[in-house]
Amino acid sequence: MDIYWGGQALIKLKGKNATVIIDPFDPDFTGLKLPKELFSDVVLVTHDHGDHNNAKVVTSPSGAKPMIFGDPGEYEVAGVVISGISSFHDDSEGGERGKNIIFHIMFDNLDIVHLGDLGQSKLTEEQVAEIGETDVLLIPVGGTYTIDAKMASDIVSQLEPKIIIPMHYGIEGLKFQLDTVEKFLKEIGAEGVIPLPKLSINKDKLPEEPQVILLAKSS
Repeated sequence: MDIYWGGQALIKLKGKNATVIIDPFDPDFTGLKLPKELFSDVVLVTHDHGDHNNAKVVTSPSGAKPMIFGDPGEYEVAGVVISGISSFHDDSEGGERGKNIIFHIMFDNLDIVHLGDLGQSKLTEEQVAEIGETDVLLIPVGGTYTIDAKMASDIVSQLEPKIIIPMHYGIEGLKFQLDTVEKFLKEIGAEGVIPLPKLSINKDKLPEEPQVILLAKSS
């Protein structure tokens, strides 16, 4: 599988027989350019904010509309098994910014977890149990609207992933102020990580010890 990061929480998972795109953003809302190739069989939307819910920009490889999921529940498309898990966009049970969906995606024998705009400083025991095994964790780290570097590090400890990919942090061109990724890298002890254009991974290549992978924004 190849994993790409498109800015904010936009992630593309390209597997053997399917492609999944998560949280495509509105460029007018974010100030960021969308990647050129947004073809997918499935689109997942973690919550209804402009930097996450622009599902209409994604088409399937055949030109038809892809399947779109944005609610808690169980889904299966083209051999991809998806679980949507309820969470909150803030630390006040949704009182400030509403709800957020965590997606667990079983895809090409990998357990991939996308936390969306998680704002809880800690996951509940029930959420950890629902999420289950985590091979690859896609985690927001920029603070302000989501968890910050310290909270993200604590949640990594809760889920114990093999690979940690930070997302939703401050980069050039973004219209709103978020912490840069360096704060998280320092917190988790992974300073000096060199960004990759994509991560190519399978179950056999998973590291024995947790590893932070930094992805460059795809264009």
